[in-house]
Amino acid sequence: MNFRFQNLLGAPYRGGNVVVSNNTLLISSVGNRISVTDLLKSQTQTLPTQSSSNIARIAVSPDGNFLLAVDDRNRCLFINLPRRIVLHRISFKKPVSAIRFSPDAALIAVATGKLLQIWRSPGFKKDFFAFELVRTFADCDDKVTALDWSPDSNYVLAGSKDLTVRLFCLKKFDKELTALNKPFLFLGHRDSIVGAFFGVDNKTNRVCKAYTITRDCYIFSWGYSDNEGKVEELSGEDSEPPSPGTPEKGSDRDGKGGLEANVGMRVKKRKGFDDIGGDLVEECGNLLHKGKWELLRKDNFSQAPGLDLVVVGFSNGVFGLYQMPDFVCIHLLSISREKITTAVFNDLGNWLTFGCAKLGQLLVWEWRSESYILKQQGHYFDVNCLAYSPDSQLLATGADDNKVKVWTVSSGFCFVTFSEHTNAVTALHFMSNNNCLLSASLDGTVRAWDLFRYRNFRTFTTPSSRQFVSLASDQSGEVICAGTLDSFEIFVWSMKTGRLLDILSGHEGPVHGLMFSPTNAILASSSWDKTVRLWDVFEGKGAVETFNHTHDVLTVVYRPDGKQLACSTLDGQIHFWDPIDGLLMYTIEGRRDIAGGRLMTDRRSAANSSSGKCFTSLCYSADGSYILAGGSSKFICMYDIADQVLLRRFQITHNLSLDGVLDVLNSKNMTEAGPLDLIDDDNSDVEEGIDKQTRGKLGYDLPGSMPNHGRPVIRTKCLRIAPTGRGWAAATTEGVLVYSMDESFIFDPTDLDIDVTPEAVDAALSEGQPSRALILSLRLNEDTLIKKCIFAVSPVDIPAVASSVPLRYLQRLIEAFADLLESCPYLEFILRWCQELCKAHGHSIQQNSRNLLPSLKSLQKAMARLHQDLADTCSSNEYLLRYLCTTGTKK
Repeated sequence: MNFRFQNLLGAPYRGGNVVVSNNTLLISSVGNRISVTDLLKSQTQTLPTQSSSNIARIAVSPDGNFLLAVDDRNRCLFINLPRRIVLHRISFKKPVSAIRFSPDAALIAVATGKLLQIWRSPGFKKDFFAFELVRTFADCDDKVTALDWSPDSNYVLAGSKDLTVRLFCLKKFDKELTALNKPFLFLGHRDSIVGAFFGVDNKTNRVCKAYTITRDCYIFSWGYSDNEGKVEELSGEDSEPPSPGTPEKGSDRDGKGGLEANVGMRVKKRKGFDDIGGDLVEECGNLLHKGKWELLRKDNFSQAPGLDLVVVGFSNGVFGLYQMPDFVCIHLLSISREKITTAVFNDLGNWLTFGCAKLGQLLVWEWRSESYILKQQGHYFDVNCLAYSPDSQLLATGADDNKVKVWTVSSGFCFVTFSEHTNAVTALHFMSNNNCLLSASLDGTVRAWDLFRYRNFRTFTTPSSRQFVSLASDQSGEVICAGTLDSFEIFVWSMKTGRLLDILSGHEGPVHGLMFSPTNAILASSSWDKTVRLWDVFEGKGAVETFNHTHDVLTVVYRPDGKQLACSTLDGQIHFWDPIDGLLMYTIEGRRDIAGGRLMTDRRSAANSSSGKCFTSLCYSADGSYILAGGSSKFICMYDIADQVLLRRFQITHNLSLDGVLDVLNSKNMTEAGPLDLIDDDNSDVEEGIDKQTRGKLGYDLPGSMPNHGRPVIRTKCLRIAPTGRGWAAATTEGVLVYSMDESFIFDPTDLDIDVTPEAVDAALSEGQPSRALILSLRLNEDTLIKKCIFAVSPVDIPAVASSVPLRYLQRLIEAFADLLESCPYLEFILRWCQELCKAHGHSIQQNSRNLLPSLKSLQKAMARLHQDLADTCSSNEYLLRYLCTTGTKK
């Protein structure tokens, strides 16, 4: 049962900043995980690495190899993106408000509180402590909010809440020239800085202007010009650096200076001197002009490199695209109802990315053609229910935001959203034909959705309004049943006509579990009245049998063969019944297994507070040998049914931003007034920024709903195993977690810095590395080399080499096999290769069958021709042998 985390669905964006790598990879934070979206392939993947709490800031290196992720607890992960592993970790002393890689990827600028720190990037080297602090600037008087690097990586532009933007030079000067170590100040702002950017001349790649944007909707444009002349007595004095308010220092503006490729808002640029009396090595530039333009309300923005475009996002969901420095409005569009929390350009400047944390929206917009490249939105509130399609390709989710979303499991994209329900969606069920989805809601309706035409083609209702919490359909799809929360009844409808056929009464509590037997028309229902009842729906005889329990029954499921029934009760036990004989087969005591995690409001330790833990969702494996159970805990348990033992325990998350993750609370956070985290000491005068607006606090900030200060409690609401048995999904507080037995990521070492040449292939073969040689030959796409590497693999090593082939080379390898089958005499060897390749990558081949179809048909055609030839040969030999045998006996 080697299940690994594969993907996170249901929440493409939850807050923080978004970055674009290599123009096509969109990287965003989702809780304490990182999501990477390929905009060309329309696929999203969530990295398996987890941070200790919600990620607040991320940064990616210019070459796309490294990723920095800083969480709310100031802990930073340095991640190798191609390999998807954590290389280094570091903790900062203050909250990080901005972080950026330098253009040459050698340095990292980190804004921690009032400090601006410059660190050397670790890279691939192995060190005990890989991060090296190069410089620390402590000139800011308040929190640093915005950073930008110059193209030559020698200057950093930093804006802060002290209404000032500072230009820092990373080069250190002698003590006699201490004035040159001081930053240049950009003054005149009336509100805190929310962004600062360098402007670069496209022809010379030199800094020519800079832009600073303030929270009160003003944008300042600063120009830079070279100044030929001496630095006016800056050495040895503690004089203040010039500012926009001191124009007399910029009087000589006619000369040419020694400006090198410095990017951005270089209002003042000072470089090295030899001695106190030495010659000036480089000239110092002054501010050329300052322009001021008034904007509408704005909260976040970015600048397109080289295009002098500025995009601003407003708190009402409108964004504006402006051409600078003339401040011409190119676009002004509304994309959301809520505040836009992030906006960024890609490197080419043609795609705009927007994020709205409150709605979980992530949009990529092509501004020239005015079209969407990507449009994804997660569920507004927690996901309540899941359903896999019969072929395991689709996953449907229903949530408290009244919406039903259908996701493609392989790509992680939502391709349709149904929003006709007017209350929370509580249950989902896919019909056996794979084209129809049923949903039940608290609004008193059960709706049937057509996945071809994307419409609600049938609605099932009751004479009086009821709240539905469970849903089931028989194997033929003719009968639909739904259990209620308020009237304790089960309603039965005809799928074809939509008529109400029957009402099953007998339960004395809410019917939260409902499932048809896979082999016959018996319906099992579980209720809070401590019973599980079996109903013969078609005969109309009412309850056939009742299984009594000592505690409330929370859910019920059938084994895939219909010969066993499992139900969970409020005391944390799982009971297994024989539905035919009506006997109790096994009981699993799971309270201790699911116990773990202590809420901030708990008065007892986690070891002694397992009384409230129970399983609310069960799911059998495809073969019925084990069962998955999840509930009000951070764990999902996997049990072997025959031996009643715990096989494995999955921890949903390590995110400390959620309540119930820690087993032991830190006593230093306890005060006389209670836990420190529960004391509301927020300053109400502080503006509501991105830090305060995250999806985690939705619905918790209402009066009377703050027992744990608005922190969501970790739990599992629904579990479903894919019909293929190769994966399962869990609807949790963190989102929809997808686990799979298939290796979704195979690392390709040739994608790094190995020289891919025919000589490298021969060297790999001589060193006894057939797997590496095959990958190199596939990347070279040389037919003779590929076939040479295939034959170089010994039959014993075929399974290992086949499993190491990256998915993108499968098509080329299958085409090579099809070609070899027609010309090569080693039939068994090639067929063994095909068999092992299908074993290792069968799931991926099935998911990408449309792309692989031509090569698969070629392989099938070659096999069919060989089969026919062998069949003819064998038949001819068989007839010849019979003839020889008969002639021998006659003599």
